[in-house]
Amino acid sequence: MQVKDVMTRNVISVAPNEPVVAAARLMLQNRISGLPVVDQDSKLVGIVTEGDFLRRSEIGTERRRPKWLEFIVGPGRLAQDYVQASGRKVEEIMTPEPRCVGEDESLETVVETMERHRVKRLPVVRDGKMVGIVSRANLMHALASLDRGAQASAAPDWSIRNAILAALGAQHWTPSVNVVVRDGVAELWGTITDDRERQGLVVLVENVAGVKQVHDHLVWVEPMSAMAFPSPEDEAKERAGLRA
Repeated sequence: MQVKDVMTRNVISVAPNEPVVAAARLMLQNRISGLPVVDQDSKLVGIVTEGDFLRRSEIGTERRRPKWLEFIVGPGRLAQDYVQASGRKVEEIMTPEPRCVGEDESLETVVETMERHRVKRLPVVRDGKMVGIVSRANLMHALASLDRGAQASAAPDWSIRNAILAALGAQHWTPSVNVVVRDGVAELWGTITDDRERQGLVVLVENVAGVKQVHDHLVWVEPMSAMAFPSPEDEAKERAGLRA
């Protein structure tokens, strides 16, 4: 499998001159832990993650060092810490020139890069422009979708996945979900905030040519209480496992 077979397309991103607070709100609203930073030409210029919001002056968590240690680390590092804690724009706190991969790279390359550089997600670029993102969750989805007993589909899995993503993009009501296709069997992963979206997504995917079966792994997050509920399919499997 290659990166393009599992990556998330239509990635939520932020501009470098956006306020830091706006980026934080965007991450919270979409339940994501990182945002690619993309300029007006769609070129990837950085990435901002949850870790960039830990040491902030607004909440009193900026880094404080003893005087003797400040002398050792020097003014340059102190200035860098100040920018990280008090910067008002995304470009001031983001990680510039982040590690990235191409869409034709193998998943083995992705894992090696994640482990070597201790990152949880990698932007996917084509000619310097952002085309997707691959995260640890995408890799887990690919692993969980394996079914060696399934018969091969007539159409290539990548072609079916592209058709599903195109069908999702054509609807205005569809939330951002991840799709993994293995031997014609489509798996839906992600979160929804209205349980009625579940059936709509399943029906939409069932109607894509080449799809043999749809497995629902969508988690419903109730907006008022923020309680999360697994899909009926996953809940049934969990109960069967407990009885076994």
